[in-house]
Amino acid sequence: MNALSQQRQPFFFVVDFLGTQFEILPLHELASHAIEVDFTGKPSSMPGLTLQPTFNSIASYTKQFEQVMREIHYGNTYLCNLTTATAVQTEQDLREIYKAANAKYKILFKNQWVCFSPETFVKIDHRGISSNPMKGTINANIPDAERALLNDPKEIAEHYTIVDLIRNDLSIVAKKVTVQKFRYLSKVQTAKGDLLQTSSKIVGELETDYLDKIGSIFCALLPAGSISGAPKKKTMEIIRATETYDRGFYTGVAGIFDGTKLDSCVLIRFIEKTTTGMVYKSGGGITKYSDLQKEYQEVKQKIYVPTA
Repeated sequence: MNALSQQRQPFFFVVDFLGTQFEILPLHELASHAIEVDFTGKPSSMPGLTLQPTFNSIASYTKQFEQVMREIHYGNTYLCNLTTATAVQTEQDLREIYKAANAKYKILFKNQWVCFSPETFVKIDHRGISSNPMKGTINANIPDAERALLNDPKEIAEHYTIVDLIRNDLSIVAKKVTVQKFRYLSKVQTAKGDLLQTSSKIVGELETDYLDKIGSIFCALLPAGSISGAPKKKTMEIIRATETYDRGFYTGVAGIFDGTKLDSCVLIRFIEKTTTGMVYKSGGGITKYSDLQKEYQEVKQKIYVPTA
């Protein structure tokens, strides 16, 4: 990444959650590697689609949830992103899902997985760096949904924690780091109904030679705080010890450098092809205020393809 950015050569990159798998390619080589990318956010003209999930038992989720709560009680973490993989059935293949989904960031990777992410990780433009962590989700159709989300103690604690973590992370690579916009709401349309989500925007200023070290900047920031937790190092250990599957590229990061600017996303809203069929990977942040039933429902609620 550093070599390509020093040459001001446009490239695409994707790195998995653990930072052990990655692909870095000049943009003109994407098609030859069976990778399709759309960061334009243009609405899809394809008809919507639905998924038929086979949810994991709450007993299986409960065991992992209780393990995370013990770690919180011991003081080893105060926010841990707990995720799982759910088997899904659909008549569409991955490319059809990619074409039909509406999202700010869409990636079809070698017919192995598709991602339609709403979450910006980092943007870089003329020495400015910004991040938009997304934490807090609720069914938009419940009574007084906006107030319920904004006033929920668990969601407040989770969002404050992530904003503070991202602010500290950006301070590793930038100066003058500030929270420009805090807990703003956005709506996501799905085939099962609308969702409300809260995000924040944190900004900073890079050194004048930032274009020569794009790769170094990202290495300092990974993994994304919104899908790991805080403190990051210890929480990563807890995730690896607790989750019962391999995240792979799910909750990793992907981005495009156009020669001067960079845009990247967190790889959430993610469907992967496995030897036993398709799985949808989803999860949520666990804090001391978390309720088992609500967290289990959130995992299920996030299994959707965003539609027009």
